[in-house]
Amino acid sequence: MGFGRYVTARVLWAGVVSLVITTITFLLLSAAPNPDVQQATTQAALQGGDPAAAAERARELRGLDEPLYVRYFDFIQGVYTLDWGWSSSRSQPVLEAVVGALYYTAQYSIPWTILTVILGPLVGVYSAANMYSWRDHAATGFAFFGYAIPNFFFGIILLLIFGVWLEVIPVVYNTDVAVFSVENVVQLAIPVFVLVTGSIGALMRVSRNESAEFQNSDFMKTAKAKGVSPLRAYAYHVMRPTLVPVSTTLVGQLLALFLGSSLLVEVVFGIPGLGRLTFEALLSQDTNLVLGTTLFFTFVAVVGNLIEDLVFTVLDPRISYDDR
Repeated sequence: MGFGRYVTARVLWAGVVSLVITTITFLLLSAAPNPDVQQATTQAALQGGDPAAAAERARELRGLDEPLYVRYFDFIQGVYTLDWGWSSSRSQPVLEAVVGALYYTAQYSIPWTILTVILGPLVGVYSAANMYSWRDHAATGFAFFGYAIPNFFFGIILLLIFGVWLEVIPVVYNTDVAVFSVENVVQLAIPVFVLVTGSIGALMRVSRNESAEFQNSDFMKTAKAKGVSPLRAYAYHVMRPTLVPVSTTLVGQLLALFLGSSLLVEVVFGIPGLGRLTFEALLSQDTNLVLGTTLFFTFVAVVGNLIEDLVFTVLDPRISYDDR
């Protein structure tokens, strides 16, 4: 299988995976009680009306009286035409709500991802180059600290110190400041730092263990015998093969933090991003909005894994798509 056919097959498989995940989410939310119907029933009972009739009217207004397969096919059609329905909790189209929340999520997730991808392998290789020294112990201690401490707790502590006591950052995220401004950099510095410390640990440890095997290999000895500088030797002969196994854990680590820890960070710092949007949609049982955010997270996960597979060949030309 050539490169083009492999990419095509992966994209088609990504569509199948997205459909399966979206279907499971739709069925789970359809089985849950609808809060609007429950509210209509309660109001009718308090006002002396007929709760059953009120519930039936509420179901008819929201299209819940139709068969499940009809609602499902209507939803699938809307997904692929970017008509993701109406968010009852936010009184706006779902796609508009997702794009609006993505605007704030991207402001901290992009620098967080870039810093993690750069610092994780670099710190790991540096630690392996200075193995069992105080530099190695300091890097290892930092990695274990960031990996062990809960992100939401670390964020609360830093917010208390820098926001309440020192008053150098705002306690609540200010959405009125410009994206490319000093004020926005200041208020996003702590959230980005919290996420970087939580994600850099695993990458650093994998990079350290892998690069420790390569630094005493035959090709490194040959490079040193030819007079290659240590910086060039580690950059070209250690970093590149180290990134191959690191990339297998990179996507999983970042996605786990993006889906889980980003929610906690957004709640702690008051950032109106995708994590907080999903959390509020679940609390209000806004089916359309939950499905919309689930579809977006699924798209990110599938694309991330596809990029991971493609990066393999760039890092290690020995990997071929003919056998895949």
